[in-house]
Amino acid sequence: MIKNQVLESWIKECATLCQPDSIVWIDGSEQQRDALRAEACATGEILQLNPDKLPGCYYHRTAKNDVARTEHLTYICTTDKDEAGPTNNWMPPKEAYQKAAEIFKGSMRGRTMYVIPFSLGPVGSVFSKIGVELTDSIYVVLNMLIMVRCGNEVLEVLGESGDFTRCLHSKADLDEKRRLILHFPEDNTIWSVGSGYGGNVLLSKKCMALRIGSAMARKEGWLAEHMLILGVEAPSGRIEYVAAAFPSACGKTNLAMLVPPEGLTRKGYRIWTVGDDIAWMRIDTDGKLWGINPEAGFFGVAPGTNTKTNPNAMATVRRNTIFTNVLLRDNKTVWWEGMDGDPPESGIDWKGDHWTPDMLDEKKKPLPGAHPNARFTAPFTQCPSASFRWEHHHGVPISAVVFGGRRARLAPLVYQSYSWQHGVFVGATMASERTAAQYGKLGEVRRDPMAMLPFCGYNTADYFQHWLLMGQRMKKPPKIFHVNWFRQDEEGEYLWPGYGENLRVLEWVLDRCRGEADAVATPIGYVPTPDSLDLTGLELPPKIIEELLRVDRQQWLAETDSVREFFDQFGDHLPHALVDELDSLKRRLVTG
Repeated sequence: MIKNQVLESWIKECATLCQPDSIVWIDGSEQQRDALRAEACATGEILQLNPDKLPGCYYHRTAKNDVARTEHLTYICTTDKDEAGPTNNWMPPKEAYQKAAEIFKGSMRGRTMYVIPFSLGPVGSVFSKIGVELTDSIYVVLNMLIMVRCGNEVLEVLGESGDFTRCLHSKADLDEKRRLILHFPEDNTIWSVGSGYGGNVLLSKKCMALRIGSAMARKEGWLAEHMLILGVEAPSGRIEYVAAAFPSACGKTNLAMLVPPEGLTRKGYRIWTVGDDIAWMRIDTDGKLWGINPEAGFFGVAPGTNTKTNPNAMATVRRNTIFTNVLLRDNKTVWWEGMDGDPPESGIDWKGDHWTPDMLDEKKKPLPGAHPNARFTAPFTQCPSASFRWEHHHGVPISAVVFGGRRARLAPLVYQSYSWQHGVFVGATMASERTAAQYGKLGEVRRDPMAMLPFCGYNTADYFQHWLLMGQRMKKPPKIFHVNWFRQDEEGEYLWPGYGENLRVLEWVLDRCRGEADAVATPIGYVPTPDSLDLTGLELPPKIIEELLRVDRQQWLAETDSVREFFDQFGDHLPHALVDELDSLKRRLVTG
């Protein structure tokens, strides 16, 4: 093994602070993984599930106060507060290190410190970045071995370089009052303490791939985005790739693993999954945007996942999967709300208590067996729709960028921006209902630009400017669209069937990229003509189609006021181009 003095010195420094009883390097071998599983089962950190029904699968339960990302305890730590911007929690680096060090101090006594060298992206690819996570949680190690490429091959690529992200994690005492998730973009460092929930402790994921990654991307001239990537294979055999941004738990994984509806399957369409959550995209020598999925696994939301909503996900999690905060059945299999079939007669719920389906909570509502943010961690290669281009060092060419969210009445099913600049405005003004994956009140509508509000590692207004500059640098930038699968009628019923039927919208999107589909210009962008969407086999009355594509000028005028209020917080950092787009939108709504 190559001796890396920078790495070894940092590990020694962290060990002096945390005082573990021992240090174990993760080499990526199956033998070591099996030994860690056995050890975690012996201590009760994980439980082996029924090997006949769920081979290679394990169950884990987090602390009751530790079930989702804690955004209010997540900080960007930069010397200049303006660098973090108004939408991030900010703490000066010196203060952040001091506060966290007090919690880290001695936190690993009686425990082992695991050293996890990992690569985001194919090992050695021009897209890829190396990180090293130190943790006292075998659960974290086992998840990281699924989620990213880990072990000795990463160390070989790193060599003697000090160019790696330093990731330190300790469960400490899991006290929410002593919990911090800290990002130091200037030091390429992440510290997370007091949590055991994946979103806070799998530091390769949102912490490095997005918060630190986005800061790297601005500096180096690429994009680190909260996006899925999928390939649409047409009947001709041509495959075109779409990158799409949705807030967590708003259907990203379902769309990434989409199964075409019968009508389009007969035509010969097929979906290829490249990634379900994070995309890193660079401008290649051809002047086009190319992207990779930097991860190697899925960290998906379990509740609501079934053979209708996501049959490929259900096939993916049948083996070699870690289930977190779901219901444990008596036969050592798992269940969650929205799963196929009837609920089990009894089981152990996500809190570790006996559960039956007739139990009620304090509000007299059915007591859930699984937490609404319960998760599965599964290898990417087990997905039936996994793309053969997934490991390609060169990535895939991106034809379209799609933004979306949950808007019950405002946004039509789909519309196309007028230009890259207008598309950046569309992404910057996205709004969606808050979900169980986020800390806060369920159902609350919040503005979530590019689905990156919780994940942008620097001033969001400067992030908008970076997007504008990226478009100027491309010879042929992708077309930009907005979708809304969640439009409702006055009774609150969804108008669009969603799931596999969403391919009909993607078909129109890609047809538009080639100039082959009709659309009508509206104040907000190009909207499909009713007959330009292939709705074969989908029995939707014309009035429903009309409502799905309708643009209500008065509602959108009210939206412009909300957008201006959102923009005002950024002050002089906000690009003038976005103010111009807002003014143009209002003018089109009033006069057009």
